Amino acid sequence: MEDPVRRILATLPGHDRDLFSLRLERSERDLFDPLHRLYGHQPGYDEFVDALRLALARHWVERPLDLRALDLRRDLNPDWFLSERMVGYVFYIDRFAGRLRDVLDHVDYLEELGVTYVHFMPCLKSRQGESDGGYSVQDYGAIDPRYGTLEDFEAVTEALRARGISTCIDLVVNHTAKEHAWAEAARSGSARHLAYYRMYDDPTIPQQYESTLLEVFPDQAPGNFTYYDDLGKWVWTTFNEHQWDLNWENPDVFLEFVEIMLTLANRGAEVFRLDAVAFMWKRMGTICQNQPEVHDILQALRAACRIAAPAIIHKAEAIVPPTDLLAYLGTGRHTGKVANLAYHNSLMVQFWSSLASRDTALMTHVLRSHFPPGHRNATWGTYLRCHDDIGWAVTEEDAGAVGLDGGAHRAFLADFYEGLFPGTFAKGWRFQHNPTTGDRRTNGTLASLSGLERALEDGSADGVDTAIARILMGHALIAGWGGVPLLYMGDELGMLNDYGFAAEGELDSRWIHRPAMDWTTAARRTDPSSVAGRIFTGVQHILRTRKATPHLHGDVPREVLEPPSHTLFAFARRAAEGPLIALSNFSEETYWLHRDWPATVGLHGEIVDLLARDTPHQEGAHLRILPYQTLWLTGP
Repeated sequence: MEDPVRRILATLPGHDRDLFSLRLERSERDLFDPLHRLYGHQPGYDEFVDALRLALARHWVERPLDLRALDLRRDLNPDWFLSERMVGYVFYIDRFAGRLRDVLDHVDYLEELGVTYVHFMPCLKSRQGESDGGYSVQDYGAIDPRYGTLEDFEAVTEALRARGISTCIDLVVNHTAKEHAWAEAARSGSARHLAYYRMYDDPTIPQQYESTLLEVFPDQAPGNFTYYDDLGKWVWTTFNEHQWDLNWENPDVFLEFVEIMLTLANRGAEVFRLDAVAFMWKRMGTICQNQPEVHDILQALRAACRIAAPAIIHKAEAIVPPTDLLAYLGTGRHTGKVANLAYHNSLMVQFWSSLASRDTALMTHVLRSHFPPGHRNATWGTYLRCHDDIGWAVTEEDAGAVGLDGGAHRAFLADFYEGLFPGTFAKGWRFQHNPTTGDRRTNGTLASLSGLERALEDGSADGVDTAIARILMGHALIAGWGGVPLLYMGDELGMLNDYGFAAEGELDSRWIHRPAMDWTTAARRTDPSSVAGRIFTGVQHILRTRKATPHLHGDVPREVLEPPSHTLFAFARRAAEGPLIALSNFSEETYWLHRDWPATVGLHGEIVDLLARDTPHQEGAHLRILPYQTLWLTGP
């Protein structure tokens, strides 16, 4: 009998058939070794493998010619996403522009800022009503009608690609909306689709799991299971009642997601942000996060894309402790084979921690102790905040290592950024207080948490100057650390908290830091007399300097240094061109750095501050670091 894969590929020119065969050979073990570990013991495994091979071939045959050309460019330049020229920008389509096609009206703005990839916050069709900000997906094959159509998405991604901007979209992999077609089929009694989810006939097993599980949204969705009368079953619902957890022990679920990813890739998506990956695999007696099988799934998904759409990269949304985070960039047998990008949640948390305490000892300890100098074929997505809340992920062990009490420090940070701590500069909002664990998270825009809102209310010109300095120091940190800096929409203008969410009846307080883009303010982005102009031009300068600095390529190793003072944070990027030493002052006091210190960390002779485009200000034997200033020191 004729091989169906060969029959499908026969419709292609010979060189395209050869490309598919070569890419299959390149990634075959990366794909099938983890799949065999996950599913090889199950009946029907051989049929599953055949169906997967057929799906890969079919999507390759259907791949548009311009995207095949992009695949080839990315094969020839596989570290494209590691470039120091990469800059990400994140927004909700309606908050930024209105509808999908309206995004194209603002491409000049994105280019002016230096953006090379845009992340459309959840744009696939979500359920009506409460949808967890779009993360309760009803149809992976359709764009949310509020934004446009799949044809609009294809046209917009093509236009962005022509301007050198890649498109990132969210792919929710842990759960679907309860209105998804799979869930509706399960409700109708389809045995096949019942097996797509985790459902139980009585509460015995759910109660056993619940004894070790944590609650993600204790205020709005306590517990991890929901009983449905019409089904007569308990359904696993980690996040919200309307979000049903998928059963990744079922190979059919894996196959469905390969189909989804490659369909969207053929429409122009270039980066998949894989949402809630830490929760994908369940194991009794654990918190059901970060299980080893998750990394097998992620490796296999990435390998499938490398075969049929190799221009694609994956970003893991794993907001987990440092000890678990590294695995999402690949460790052990998964090194270089899991996600290409992962959010550096620890860098973000430690930035805010040091900003509040004016002490970088914890930051230095955490980032030195838990994170290696670099990664193979992977890097960080660095950010100061995102659409989500800030969870104060400080462990007892790390806090104790620098003489702090973990619980007390977490409480201090929550109070400080909620605006409760005496003398705080921040204005934030409490999110999801769990009285059992003491966990209390924080919402707020970058500017409001950095002190700009309070300074403007007080009419303090000095306070405004200081807040702007904090904002720019943060952007210098994420631009220099290593990875792709991800800017959330409006932070480059200093946009403040939007308190209208409560007046509109919205219960999810995360909308406080998801304001609509202020295009009137954006029109003043080059006005040096305006706050927005000072922040925009400052961020723009940092990003332009980054793009001109080969030391900041993602492959260049990073070393966290022991600073001469705990008001400073210091790290080195040691490139072939020589070292770059980054120094940030996390206090309101000027710091005088002894001129000999750079030599102790490998920077000898004359030095230049790349951000200032000049030699650092020097008085006697000391270099000046102003409050909240960052220096990028190199040789001349």
